[in-house]
Amino acid sequence: MKVIEHLERTQKPLVSVEIIPPKRGGSVQQIYDAIKSIQHYDPPFIDVTSHAAEVIWEEQKDGSFKKKTKRKSPGTFGLCAMIKYKFNIDPVPHLLCGGFSREETEDALIELNYLGIENILALRGDKTPLRIAREDRSENRHASDLVRQIGDMNHGKYIDDLMDAVPTNFCVGVAFYPEKHFQSPNLAFDLNILKLKMDSGAHYGVSQMFYDTSRYISFVKAAREAGITAPLIPGLKILTSKNQLTLLPEIFRLDIPQELTERMLAAKGREEEVAVGVEWAYQQCIELLDSGVPCLHFYIMQNTKPFLLLMDKLKKKL
Repeated sequence: MKVIEHLERTQKPLVSVEIIPPKRGGSVQQIYDAIKSIQHYDPPFIDVTSHAAEVIWEEQKDGSFKKKTKRKSPGTFGLCAMIKYKFNIDPVPHLLCGGFSREETEDALIELNYLGIENILALRGDKTPLRIAREDRSENRHASDLVRQIGDMNHGKYIDDLMDAVPTNFCVGVAFYPEKHFQSPNLAFDLNILKLKMDSGAHYGVSQMFYDTSRYISFVKAAREAGITAPLIPGLKILTSKNQLTLLPEIFRLDIPQELTERMLAAKGREEEVAVGVEWAYQQCIELLDSGVPCLHFYIMQNTKPFLLLMDKLKKKL
């Protein structure tokens, strides 16, 4: 089933999660165990992250440089097939602009269509190191370009003019940023980017993680005033350690409220740190549910323990 159908048909707030594939050469058992541990909460869909290969240049002893492709975490499509057919949960693979040509993207979409996967999260992705572009290939520069390509395939329009091309039927999600994307000059500019993605054919949005719920609520209000009617799902990550107070802002360019920072710094030991993060996430969830969100989306990666602690506190609210 499509994400948008899950949202339309539900009689109660949904809970979904995002996981990350094992490191290259790692065991998939941890993913099995993670999904089994959350099955009780009946997640309607699970996002699976994707990472483009990085081209790096290594200096040789003679002073020359050798190009090397560094692949991070392959396995997104394989995990999606496993989630769909082993656990009967709808997977949402992430599809990136950066690091992939439009031709490679089309091949990936054909593969996903053959697998019976109906949902895609279309992302620009991090900027990849410069690589030489082939004259016979093109790239999607922005998420809105990728959304349009998926939309074209949904209408049977492929890069090459194929006779009797079979239309795909993907539901397309996109990202949005309650505190604005760090490359946007202001929030209004970022809101226009989200509207462009929606006008290009996206069906719903999922937010970057945030710790000040009022920022998300204000962003959604502004989005509605701008004419964006698609579902806008809040994305949440449970803070679990003092290290994340600096690590998360560095990686994701987000703010962590002073009150949460002080509580985390005052925590004694890892168990208490997790408890602080779970309690803060619980309060966020209550505020979001009271505001009428259709779904709570959690970035759990491969560690489900804090999520399970939170769900135990939330069980009377869902």
